[in-house]
Amino acid sequence: MDITSDSKEIPASVDACFQAVVEVESYPTWASDVRSVQVVEHDTAGRPLRVAFRTGAFGRSASYTLLYDYSDAPHSISWSQVAGDITSKMDGRYTFDRSANEMTQVTYELSAELIVPLPSFVKRRAEVKIIRTALDDLAERVQSHANGELADGTHS
Repeated sequence: MDITSDSKEIPASVDACFQAVVEVESYPTWASDVRSVQVVEHDTAGRPLRVAFRTGAFGRSASYTLLYDYSDAPHSISWSQVAGDITSKMDGRYTFDRSANEMTQVTYELSAELIVPLPSFVKRRAEVKIIRTALDDLAERVQSHANGELADGTHS
């Protein structure tokens, strides 16, 4: 399986990083490429289980539904695509590892396939952009949340 990954240290706890990822309904307010989110189903703990997304990805609008797996929570959260309009696969995982100096090493892995195949270097470039943007957006969200900022940029 062809997986693209990247990591970033975020000055927050594992739990704070994990919680930001689990709060999928807030993604449109802070995740650059996410236009809308609809939680279709929750798990027995009340966490999003099946989630429909509309995003700007691969240079156009895309819709897909992901099924989340929390079996290693809060150290990782993974997902697999169960439906998509331009993607046949959008599987991934965030891993959260405590590092030195009160930091969390967040790793994002992604394996994506479009219905219409792209040359591997183009696909890899798109995946790298998605991952880097997601990690940067997540770091900003966690840091803003830690500083008491609300989704609209105001302070609590």
